[in-house]
Amino acid sequence: MKRRVAHSAFGAVAVVCATLAAYHTVRLVRSERINSAIASAQSTGLDADIPEAQFARALALVRAGKSDAALNIYKSLARGSRTDIRHAALYNTGNLYMRNAGGNDAGAGFESLPLVELAKQAYRDVLREQPGDWDARYNLERACWLAPEMEYGGDEADAPTKEQRATSAVQGEAINLP
Repeated sequence: MKRRVAHSAFGAVAVVCATLAAYHTVRLVRSERINSAIASAQSTGLDADIPEAQFARALALVRAGKSDAALNIYKSLARGSRTDIRHAALYNTGNLYMRNAGGNDAGAGFESLPLVELAKQAYRDVLREQPGDWDARYNLERACWLAPEMEYGGDEADAPTKEQRATSAVQGEAINLP
């Protein structure tokens, strides 16, 4: 009886180990496929089946200064089903809009305002999916600093007076994020 239990336990452990080995083999093959697609995407074309390769291609395009093509790739990745890639694509889209808004000369303030608004929307989309993303929060704060939101959307005559506005009772200074 002990022998049968020992052999059954050994067989169960062997099946679990074989299953784990097969699982890790599949993951290794997939990782090698992704790595080769990324390498080929950076050198030649774009493998549309692998989102990681598209993401790497978009990063290469940004580094090459081709932001419009990179934005198209990021937008297509943001519509995808993988949440990790979608999150990173939305975040990078906001960063790219902010970089393009900051790249304009000092006299083009009104031309960069729509880009800042698009960046704020991208950061809000990221925060809607992952509210704890501090990088997106910080970048949204900086974008709101560049293009502040309107506090009151009504007419100037209907706006609350200084006495009617709520004031904070917290003492001290405003704490900025790092």
